[in-house]
Amino acid sequence: MPEISKLAELRKLLLGMERAMGLQELSSAERDVFYAASDIAEFEEKIQTTGLMNHTLVTDISRPTFFRALKSLVEKGYLSHCSKRTRGLYVLNRRDG
Repeated sequence: MPEISKLAELRKLLLGMERAMGLQELSSAERDVFYAASDIAEFEEKIQTTGLMNHTLVTDISRPTFFRALKSLVEKGYLSHCSKRTRGLYVLNRRDG
């Protein structure tokens, strides 16, 4: 199987999983920020904006797009501000799956 065919199969698998989890409603930037936050949350309960911005999955996202995606994820309930802080520190709202 050619390499591109393998990538196509992986992409189809990923799209199916995203649909099953309801993530198809997110923009690509929102998905990448959410994936990065989920990755960080595996090791840290609280997610710092600076750490999130430096994550491999979001380094190619422009700063304005990153912050729009982050704000949208909070508004949609994927992330929450940590306790009394309204900036810079987030927690992941667990999704089924």
